[in-house]
Amino acid sequence: MTTGIARLLADAGALPQGWENAFATVHRADFLPARFWAWHSDSGYTPAIDRNATGEHGRQAWDRAADEDLALVTQWDDGDHSGADPGNNPTSSASAPAAVARMLDALDIRGGESVLEVGTGTGYTAALLAVRGCRVTTIEVDPEVAEQARKNLAQAGHADVTVITGDGALGHPDRGPYDRVHVTAGVRHTPRAWIEQTRPGGLVVMPWGTYYAAADWTTVLTVHDPRRASGRFTDPLAFMKLRDQRATWPRTSFPDQWIDSARESTPDIDVADITGTLYDPVEFVIGLHVPDCVPRRLEDDESVNLWLYGRDVGAGDSIAVAAFGDGYTPQALQAGPRDLWSEVQTAYRRWSDAGKPDVGRFGLTVTITGDDVDQIPWFERPENRLKRQ
Repeated sequence: MTTGIARLLADAGALPQGWENAFATVHRADFLPARFWAWHSDSGYTPAIDRNATGEHGRQAWDRAADEDLALVTQWDDGDHSGADPGNNPTSSASAPAAVARMLDALDIRGGESVLEVGTGTGYTAALLAVRGCRVTTIEVDPEVAEQARKNLAQAGHADVTVITGDGALGHPDRGPYDRVHVTAGVRHTPRAWIEQTRPGGLVVMPWGTYYAAADWTTVLTVHDPRRASGRFTDPLAFMKLRDQRATWPRTSFPDQWIDSARESTPDIDVADITGTLYDPVEFVIGLHVPDCVPRRLEDDESVNLWLYGRDVGAGDSIAVAAFGDGYTPQALQAGPRDLWSEVQTAYRRWSDAGKPDVGRFGLTVTITGDDVDQIPWFERPENRLKRQ
């Protein structure tokens, strides 16, 4: 029997070639918990949808959401959550089917590949890979999520999938080397293990992004040797980040005296130029030029302030704020080792002067030298490295 997801993807022209049988025979509903929260781009998260409940968020809503192109949150706050209301931070989910399909298509599966999957979640994508004939090793950092995925896979007839409880950033060398690494969590720093444990010619497919942008871009790296991989950004998407790579704003306030040593300047661009909607390329491209910079936009009826925090310089953190409002000249203040506002403004100017090229014209090279893993963004070709601030 063909699943609703297969029909959904086929009707939308989003069912990738070669994956028809997998999506037709693996039922997403078999991998979903009794309770989840659906994400709608226009209205945000729903209250809990519970197949054991009655009313508008009961069984009918559960069945409907299971076969829709929605991301379904299955865990909040690393499991420290209870009740029907959404928690503070979604930390595990069943990804939207169209995003799953795009990521799997990017893996270029022919059948028979050895695949390392990072981020098991419900186990649904591991089952899809298994139906394609892959030898699947999937790693999940959360013990409870991993155990439930094992049960889901076994009950759905995929007990041959190996589920490892552990840190996916370390890979799993015992079952390597791998032909493909499939990452289902947002990445900001590419772990060396994924390159080292992939055969030359193999692919690492991951949602990669920068700290400046919330969104990721599907990134397809070809592994050239155990020390180097390179490839382009393809499609925009948004995934929950690896747990140790989540962007965080400082929990404590900056010391009052930072403003006493701040350097003052007058912005020559507007805050709207360098911030956008989730998949607006401007934030992604600025992040390529300005590494380890976390923005925070605060606004009210009278003004808009863009705060920038540099997270790469330890105790000497850089900070900047640019203030815009009606009736006064915009002002920027920046302190610390980096001039973050100047870096961001320069990055925007370079992108704008180049004609605002699409993200698909950029790419990434990852190189391993000793203990260091360098991520080098480029434009058009790997030799054309971006000048980073």
